[in-house]
Amino acid sequence: MVNKRSEEEWHGIPRRQIEWYPSVDEDACIGCGTCVTGCNRLVFKYDFEKKKAVVADPLSCIVGCVTCSNTCPTHAISFPPLDKITSLLSKPQAHHEIEDTLLAKKNELQWMDAVPHHDKIVEMIVDDIDRPNDQLLIAKLKPRNETTDPFCQFMPGQYVEIFIPNTRWMSRAYSIGNAPQEDGSVEIQIRRVDEGRFSTWAFEIMQRGDLLLVRGPLGNFTVKSRPEIPLIFVAGGTGFAPIKSMIEQQLRISPKKPMTLFWGSRSYSGFYELDIIESWLRTNPNFSCMLATRNISKNELISGICTIINKSLVDVIEESKIDSAHSDIYIAGPPSMIPSLIKKLVGKGTPLERIYVDSFGKQSIV
Repeated sequence: MVNKRSEEEWHGIPRRQIEWYPSVDEDACIGCGTCVTGCNRLVFKYDFEKKKAVVADPLSCIVGCVTCSNTCPTHAISFPPLDKITSLLSKPQAHHEIEDTLLAKKNELQWMDAVPHHDKIVEMIVDDIDRPNDQLLIAKLKPRNETTDPFCQFMPGQYVEIFIPNTRWMSRAYSIGNAPQEDGSVEIQIRRVDEGRFSTWAFEIMQRGDLLLVRGPLGNFTVKSRPEIPLIFVAGGTGFAPIKSMIEQQLRISPKKPMTLFWGSRSYSGFYELDIIESWLRTNPNFSCMLATRNISKNELISGICTIINKSLVDVIEESKIDSAHSDIYIAGPPSMIPSLIKKLVGKGTPLERIYVDSFGKQSIV
């Protein structure tokens, strides 16, 4: 008999392609039957001869559910690493399916007692577009009316939500990549995502002069350190955006404070705006920088005045002699890099309470 659930989809991904189901350690199983009777999807059957639980219908397991494992008195049930699920959710296909479902069922799913959003929505014009490489776009946005729509009162590290013009799609969040400017302009750094709705629109359709609706500022990933505390900034990929905003502000108000930037990228081409970093190095003797990548040529290793190391970001930080135990550390980058990075920092003596993480990576700490 064909299992109909194997033909179902989970957020647009065929269930049969998802390796998520329980495994039973027969030696540890005491045959209590808690999992068999507690699973209403009938994933388990019961072997009355051996008095053991058996995984009979693995594809009927709800993706992400671990109830049977949590309630097993002998911890005999295990599941694949949760990373398998988070990696699936990072696919545009899953994002789009979730977004489309939310919009299609808005009347059914909308929380009617929601408090109106207190953040301002501002009309902003695409003032400039820069393309450092074929995978990155940097857009400068300016308020349409600087008098009625000021947008300079944000804290470095915060982000904005941008609505795609003439679509019903939900807003996308992007960190602000500059310190506050008098004209209220903000810089956003957009990485190309294959099949991504917003990035495809930005790379293929967006032009100078386009009008965008922008909500914000949002987020609490901001510098919270006392003035005398040295700062370490860690960026992975386009996590450089909020870090750049923070460093710009700190160099303005506390130029004598010791500050170090560690920035990791998959390749040398992923390091953009190096001219800005080099200007920081030339004019601020208390600022230092290390770039880390595993994909680099000999010529690139000696390019400019930045220190470039042919290793992973985590390895560079682990081997560095920086005093992380007496510094405050601000991290922004892909959630996948956060756990190992924090583990290394804590191993170097850094108190966990001195590590601040971009909100998109916070869930990786716990």
